Amino acid sequence: MTPDPQQGKRLFKKLLRVAPELRQTTGHAKSCVTGFMDLNLDVLIRRGGWARIALSHYWKHPSGDLIADPDMELAVSFDDETAEALTYQDTYTFDEAYPVEGGPPDTEVQQQLNEFLEQWLDNLAAQGHVLPKGR
Repeated sequence: MTPDPQQGKRLFKKLLRVAPELRQTTGHAKSCVTGFMDLNLDVLIRRGGWARIALSHYWKHPSGDLIADPDMELAVSFDDETAEALTYQDTYTFDEAYPVEGGPPDTEVQQQLNEFLEQWLDNLAAQGHVLPKGR
């Protein structure tokens, strides 16, 4: 988890402002707020009190393709009430906090991703995004 336990707790609380039904969400959920890009949540893995989720916006490329930008994967511990950013992807960039599976995090990247996630969650809440319980 994130090297700053307080940040992990803050991220969890901010995530629940946007996804209050996250503990019960399976599959996909979507929030649509007029004037802003839709927010998508996908539960990728759920095991016991832990989940790996993806949050993303999509924009329509002139070709007609939908492009995820940004697209982040998060680890969420419901038991510890913490969250952390694992990956970040946009049109031009891909970063991951744990570049070697099972290895230690790249702490600089991890901190950058968590800081972006914290600001993004604040922005999403300010925009009025609330994800319903997914299917």
